[in-house]
Amino acid sequence: QVQLVESGGGLVQAGGSLRLSCAASGSISRISAMRWYRQAPGKQRELVAGITSGGSTNYADSVQGRFTISRDNAKNRMYLQMNSLKPEDTAVYYCYALLTWDHYWGQGTQVTVSS
Repeated sequence: QVQLVESGGGLVQAGGSLRLSCAASGSISRISAMRWYRQAPGKQRELVAGITSGGSTNYADSVQGRFTISRDNAKNRMYLQMNSLKPEDTAVYYCYALLTWDHYWGQGTQVTVSS
């Protein structure tokens, strides 16, 4: 099993920055990719960014150029640096780990961007 704990959310003004962190524990060696998802009130959960074990990254069009995903394998952590935040980025952000035959979610961290 894998346990995921997010941190770093909060309230920020539009144009500001936040850095989310996801701490992973358990069967870390089995993780093939990690992702950040978000879910705004009344909307479906959507993929924000992903990173493979080899370091390849992908981003949603809505965050491309503003958000950066990274991974520190030595610390078993994944990060999401969010710059130029917009009110529409307001959501609960979830950490996700993909294994060969399973996947895990964190509990989520709230990000609120005020206009």
